[in-house]
Amino acid sequence: MHEQNVLERPAPAPFRHRQRLFIPGPTDVAPEVLAAQTAPMIGHRSDEFEALFAKCEEQLRTLFYTNARVYIVAASGTGLQEAAIRNLVAHRVLCFVNGAFSQRWADVALGCDKEVVRVDIPWNTAVKPEQAAEALERALAHGPVEAITVVHNETSTGVMSPIREIAAAVRSVSPETLVLVDAVSSFSGTRIETDAWGLDVVLTSSQKALAVPPGLALCAVSDRALAKAETVKGRGWYFDFVRLEKALKKSTTPATPAISLMRSLSVQLDRIFAEGVDARFARHARLAERTQRWAVANGFELMAEEGYRSHTLTTVTNTRSVNVKQLNAYLARHDMEISNGYGDYKDKAFRIAHMGEVQEEDLDRLFAAIERYLAGLS
Repeated sequence: MHEQNVLERPAPAPFRHRQRLFIPGPTDVAPEVLAAQTAPMIGHRSDEFEALFAKCEEQLRTLFYTNARVYIVAASGTGLQEAAIRNLVAHRVLCFVNGAFSQRWADVALGCDKEVVRVDIPWNTAVKPEQAAEALERALAHGPVEAITVVHNETSTGVMSPIREIAAAVRSVSPETLVLVDAVSSFSGTRIETDAWGLDVVLTSSQKALAVPPGLALCAVSDRALAKAETVKGRGWYFDFVRLEKALKKSTTPATPAISLMRSLSVQLDRIFAEGVDARFARHARLAERTQRWAVANGFELMAEEGYRSHTLTTVTNTRSVNVKQLNAYLARHDMEISNGYGDYKDKAFRIAHMGEVQEEDLDRLFAAIERYLAGLS
């Protein structure tokens, strides 16, 4: 791994800011991370950019817990959902759907003209390893399955599925089937060991727990996934893993990168390692537990299945019939915002994100404001 070199870099000065956004993304960005975008422009084929790219990629491999590679592209996380399908599925893919964003991945695969075996799991519950094994066995009875897709952390429901155990279950049934993981809203907020857990693609984007402005998508890709990509036709051009790999060896990208966002990413990665990776994961877990306790203590229920609740976002069942729009209008006057329920859950739930740079005192301020609003209703 590359942790030693990364951690030896000088740490940035400690920084605190006032959290405003408690939504699933974009998240608040520290001023020095925002300010990094304002540096004078440089050429994307320059030595300076290649050094910046190499630094970020090295740090990201540490954060992804991989010795293989991390691709960095100008896109949203959905772009890398499509990339994973186009590069790694020639014919048939098994998609586990237990929320809006896992459903999107299935829709992306259909849009890429792949044969999609869709496995619907009740929303608000996690994909379980035994479900993964059983579904894969059923699908294999009708032909090979090149890959499975699963969303680690569903921000539509606040459910976090056990991807380590799911990957092990997949390997026990079909060792050659690739494991593709969407970690858009969990990466850098909880530990995801790409290599040790046998994950072939782990994708994320910049505007969630990473707390970087929107516009970058990142993915760890295993050696066997890259080998598979070399055999698949119709990979496209922009998201072609083989083309990205050739550019990566030169510490660059095939097309013009988002240079200003790369500078922000570099500053934020330094901040993450200055905090300490384990400390960052522990902070997210602690904030999640506190948010869950607060919700129950204030007469609400938790929507996500017990034992599989997200470390980065809590979905609160609106058992008190709070007008979420009016609550947010009140919070806006205090420079804060939460998120309504997603899709069919609008007004039936609300979501509190505690990812990125959120600290204990930020939750203190948010909860106090919500409690004042609720007291005014009673």
